[in-house]
Amino acid sequence: MLAVDFRERLHRAAERGQQTKDAKVREAAAKALSEEECRRLHSSYRLRLTEHIEKCLHQLADNFPGFHVETVVDDKGWGTAIRRDDLSIQAGKRNNLFSRLVMTISPYSKFHVLDLLAKGAIRNKENFSRNHYQLLKDADLDSFEQMIEQWTLDYAEQYAADNA
Repeated sequence: MLAVDFRERLHRAAERGQQTKDAKVREAAAKALSEEECRRLHSSYRLRLTEHIEKCLHQLADNFPGFHVETVVDDKGWGTAIRRDDLSIQAGKRNNLFSRLVMTISPYSKFHVLDLLAKGAIRNKENFSRNHYQLLKDADLDSFEQMIEQWTLDYAEQYAADNA
């Protein structure tokens, strides 16, 4: 009788172990699915925001003739850059001056964030650096678009003030 009892308990223990294994496999599959969903969400958000960045920086370049617009696609992100090179001659001395603004959305990461970066220089001075991020699940694209517009306006104001 003791052997039958033990055999039954052994059988139940094996079943519990199999159920635990199955639960872990289902959990891993669900996690992988949510990871893929996060990737898709990031890609969708990135596309919308990079289009908005491009539109804003094109308008900035149109407002200040001499800026060239470039698409940015590299390991640091996707977005747009504007740049211009000027020549200044003072007291017979030649001086090259560059101005630029780069705005990008960072690539997808395991941290599940949407990250907007801006870096700029005016007349050889790196004086514009901004960063804004939100978790993908909480991301408010309207606030990102407003941020892109505000940063574009901030740069335009600084550029105009430094070139007066």
